[in-house]
Amino acid sequence: MPSLLELIGISKAFASVQALKRASFDLRAGEVHALVGENGAGKSTLIKVITGAHTPDEGTINVRGETIVQNDPVRARQLGIAAIYQRPALFPDLTVAENIALGIEASSPWQRVRWPAIKRRARQLLDRIGASIDVQTIVRTLSMPEQQLVEIAKALGVDARIVIMDEPTASLTDKEVDRLFRIIADLKSQGVGVIYISHRLEELPLVADRVTALRDGCCVGTRRMAEVSRDTLIQMMVGREVSSIFPKTPVEPGDVVLRLRGLGCRVSGVHNCDLEVRAGEIVGLAGLIGAGRSELARILFGLTPADRGTISVHGRDVTIESPAAAVNLGIAYVPEDRLRHGVISEMSIAANITLATLSAHSRLGMLDHRREGLTAQTFVNRLDVKTPSINAPVSNLSGGNQQKVALARWLATSPKLLILDEPTQGVDIGAKAEIHRILGDLAREGMAILMISSELPEILAMSDRIGVMYAGTIVDHFARSTATQEVILQRALGHLDGKKNEVPA
Repeated sequence: MPSLLELIGISKAFASVQALKRASFDLRAGEVHALVGENGAGKSTLIKVITGAHTPDEGTINVRGETIVQNDPVRARQLGIAAIYQRPALFPDLTVAENIALGIEASSPWQRVRWPAIKRRARQLLDRIGASIDVQTIVRTLSMPEQQLVEIAKALGVDARIVIMDEPTASLTDKEVDRLFRIIADLKSQGVGVIYISHRLEELPLVADRVTALRDGCCVGTRRMAEVSRDTLIQMMVGREVSSIFPKTPVEPGDVVLRLRGLGCRVSGVHNCDLEVRAGEIVGLAGLIGAGRSELARILFGLTPADRGTISVHGRDVTIESPAAAVNLGIAYVPEDRLRHGVISEMSIAANITLATLSAHSRLGMLDHRREGLTAQTFVNRLDVKTPSINAPVSNLSGGNQQKVALARWLATSPKLLILDEPTQGVDIGAKAEIHRILGDLAREGMAILMISSELPEILAMSDRIGVMYAGTIVDHFARSTATQEVILQRALGHLDGKKNEVPA
């Protein structure tokens, strides 16, 4: 297959940080070339060089045999390069049709806008990928998967021949992932080359033809996907064998910290939930998207208070009507979407870590910056947050380190119960192992942990006990020793012994 894109000896430095070191990469027509590496390995910088956002310090860029001397975002688009990021770069207050038109229309200020043609073209592009989205819908009302489909339609609209997909499945259901893979297969059949970036190594054999691993700014190898195992990829990425990504040290559980009996909330669709979490215990909560796992977490943190059943904390029945009430009871909650609810990216690391404990870091109504700094540095050291300074903005950190900052904020409240919703979503394999190590340490210190995860290997390896949710309720509990992926998936699908369960209302 001919090469659509060649990067030869690309280097890029930012001040004293060498982001890329003579990296080379190529993409052929009609192939999916996966790009893997830990956060900070240089993937984002390489993509920004391709899209013209960064100018390399040295190296050569060839597109369809032509050497590109000066690249920028406009030139990249003219060359048929389009990027679809994990968080779509759309205008939220414009319609779907308007967003697609902005990506493909080239008109003068005096040209009349042809609305019927714009809407018709948007509809054609969405139909091409099987997306049943009304073109007059305001983008901010769309789900994340729907916004990604709009981005793909934009890429098709500019006749992109090189499509970059950055963590495209991070927020998708299994059904939506299947649809995305069908779209990618269709793009391949048209001779489009796809650069596919993902931390989900298990999905790469399903979609990629070749894979290149980046480590410390260097391309350490390119292999045919069919020739490499998951363990080989991990070794290429981290430079060492990772025998266990999910380290788990058994801990003797203590007293019951949290007990739920018949818990429900009509607004959240959660009902009749029974659950116990003991000190020193990690209880995993499994289930498909929409089963009610996150909704249950929000109930426990007082975001959508329960309207039936009982919550008992340390043997005492309590009412949790607000997050403040939850914090006072020793409950902490790290939500799924760290960028929207977990951290404030524009604020410093120190400010983020102490945000939930401002009163403890204030004196006479004024923030004590020295005390704030001491607390922040303590947690940066404890969780091994990779940063040159606690005063750096959180946006400068990798995804794994942002997750550590979100965790540090709530650990600063000295909780007895820690609720984690998808704690390793979107982080690389090394950061995932670090977060698991931290959770193991917290459990050994006696903290009770309720962990929600969509990754069954994570649930099975990290949990002492597992609850499975289906249709808004916890339908079963498993001990670590008896749980398997098959039985958990059966219960998560609402089946038992091959038959559909009847879940009480």
